[in-house]
Amino acid sequence: MPLMRNAIGVLLAGGQGERLWPLTRDRAKPAVPFGGIYRIIDVTLSNCLNSDLRRVFVLTQYKSLSLNRHVRRGWSTLMGHGEFIEILTPQMRVSQHWYQGTADAVYQNIYSIGSEQSNFVFILSGDHIYKMNYLKMLEQHVESGAEVTVATFEVTAEEAAGSFGVIETDSDWRIIGFEEKPKNPKPSRLHPDKVNASMGVYLFNTQMLLPTLIADAEDPNSKHDFGKDIIPRLIDKHRVYAYNFRDENKKEEAYWRDVGTVDAYHEANMDLVSVSPVFNLYDKSWPLNTWQQQYPPAKFVFADPERTGTALDSIVGAGSIISGGRVTKSVLGLDVRVNSYCEVDQCIFFNHVNVGRRSRIRNAIIDRHVNLPAGTVIGYDLEADRARYSVTDKGVIVVVRPESMIEEPE
Repeated sequence: MPLMRNAIGVLLAGGQGERLWPLTRDRAKPAVPFGGIYRIIDVTLSNCLNSDLRRVFVLTQYKSLSLNRHVRRGWSTLMGHGEFIEILTPQMRVSQHWYQGTADAVYQNIYSIGSEQSNFVFILSGDHIYKMNYLKMLEQHVESGAEVTVATFEVTAEEAAGSFGVIETDSDWRIIGFEEKPKNPKPSRLHPDKVNASMGVYLFNTQMLLPTLIADAEDPNSKHDFGKDIIPRLIDKHRVYAYNFRDENKKEEAYWRDVGTVDAYHEANMDLVSVSPVFNLYDKSWPLNTWQQQYPPAKFVFADPERTGTALDSIVGAGSIISGGRVTKSVLGLDVRVNSYCEVDQCIFFNHVNVGRRSRIRNAIIDRHVNLPAGTVIGYDLEADRARYSVTDKGVIVVVRPESMIEEPE
């Protein structure tokens, strides 16, 4: 039997995404659009499919309606006999609380996990951008005789301080130290100018995971988190190893992004639009899958010298019309309209956005179903923008529509 057939995946997709507010006002963090036609969760699910990990539980919780719909429409149909991508909502079967942490989320679904015949369980996060073959991690896990393996990625000490779990290993990559978000992280054994940061990807032997979750649930002093509690508790008594990230993105530098903040999310989208994109959506050997509504092809109209519909160094989704406006270094979703004499630069437009004539929009994220009146100016006066919209420390402006009781399609 192929090795991966003995594994299942548990994808944590219930995060509230407070640091991505207001983009997460109406949706779960993994459901936030990415790259024009995708959702953030599509990246991890595509990794699963491309790695032949074809039994995956998706644990949802916070404002999950659009996420549930997206997974059901776009991913359930890709599975064959005995394979599944199944959404699990909080069932209160072993607890009377919502998910209290990453470990508690998995613990509350322990019966579903235990009912599957599997020797290995991947714990994955639904809010990171990267390409990874989980089979390679599983092969190392088995060869090393590990009971737990933690995927790591090298970052600078400045990036890691207060942001990532930091791992210390011996010469065999066995983990001998783990600190969750330390202020002064320990350097990597191989590269002293870097540190080994946890990617939030864990691989457990099933026989190790289940009793560990039960013991953690019974501990009143635990925060019920894999990084804060589970991994530090195991490293002294069990065989816990690190897996150094091997990138499938085929670039000189390995690519992994945590899009947990609006600024990081904006930067990750901007990574897509260069001539040679930092994160490549067009690699046929590692396809990214999704579900999207059916629309006609994108259209660019008016070839007049004074108003030419153009989009340069940009991604433009189906159904969009660039009608006499100019778009540069931007990511446009489905059914977007940019009208005459507009200038759009370094922006992310979600689905169904309309930009009125003679508008100038720069360095902004415009949420779905937002209609910007003619003459709108955003991104040129941050003080004025702060009075009307949400503005990040790096000057990214986020525009959302007024709250509504009606759930419109994304």
